[in-house]
Amino acid sequence: MNVPQPVQAPLTKSATFLVLTIANPSSPSSLKTIRSALASIHDLSKNVSIRDLNSNFSVTVGIGSAAWDLLIPPSSSSHLPKPSELHPFRPVHGQRHSAPATPGDLLFHIRSDRRDICFEFESQLLRLLGASVTVEDDTQGFRYFDARDLLGFVDGTANPSAAALPEAVLIAEQDDHKACVGGSYVVVQKYIHDMPSWRALSTSDQEAIIGRTKADNVELDDQAPGAQQPHKTLATIEDEHGNEHGILRDNMPFGSPGSGVFGTYFIGYSRRLWVVEKMLERMFVGDPPGKHDRILDFSTAVTGGTFYVPPGWVLGELDED
Repeated sequence: MNVPQPVQAPLTKSATFLVLTIANPSSPSSLKTIRSALASIHDLSKNVSIRDLNSNFSVTVGIGSAAWDLLIPPSSSSHLPKPSELHPFRPVHGQRHSAPATPGDLLFHIRSDRRDICFEFESQLLRLLGASVTVEDDTQGFRYFDARDLLGFVDGTANPSAAALPEAVLIAEQDDHKACVGGSYVVVQKYIHDMPSWRALSTSDQEAIIGRTKADNVELDDQAPGAQQPHKTLATIEDEHGNEHGILRDNMPFGSPGSGVFGTYFIGYSRRLWVVEKMLERMFVGDPPGKHDRILDFSTAVTGGTFYVPPGWVLGELDED
């Protein structure tokens, strides 16, 4: 019953990150339109993916905290409980850098090896939703060489794999209500890179900031305790018992050289929302405080949103209320 959405789908050559807000939250007809569209995601996906069954098409739907309260109120016939960790994105403010929260009620992570397949799905989806939503962000990502970001480093190296993947990203029975089993939390952020300043650094300086070699992606040793740690160290999260908790990053580059825009779209799926939140705190505030992630001196967060990705069957039931 609790079949997950395709959170664990493989990295593709193209992806669309679509963030929407509910245009008129007080309109019953608008909410009904949104519920109906979400309930039809499976059929819409089949209709688009059949155009090329080898395109690795998938879509993942995330619902924000405020939208959950509107679309699935306690009085609804489905009686679906709100996930225990779901809340709006919490801004993070360090001494030098901040992670802002920006509007977002619905997230659609659309993936395919073909850009036109992503385009077609998004077009059909937005026609279904019509005036019930407002587009807050529509970013097209692309795979850059051997899964590198525009800073030149391989991205997603620390992603869990095999049996560790569902353990890291899918909510289990001991975590929450049984209706949440197979769901996941997801956090998204857009980062804009200051490429002239980054290119002005030597390769060794860049490697010290990231914590890996640039050419062959070999992990470097951590700095001494209390020193400013590299990105790979600050993004590694352990609980109070020393157990490491991974997240699934499906980050993608985006940008336009003609417009001077170069960026990374961060998207992190996790079984436990606090893991991603702790990672952002370590990056922006620093560990110890004041020793922030030096990648932020060259990459500025311009958006921030938190969503819950329910099991697929939950979307199918939204049209019943």
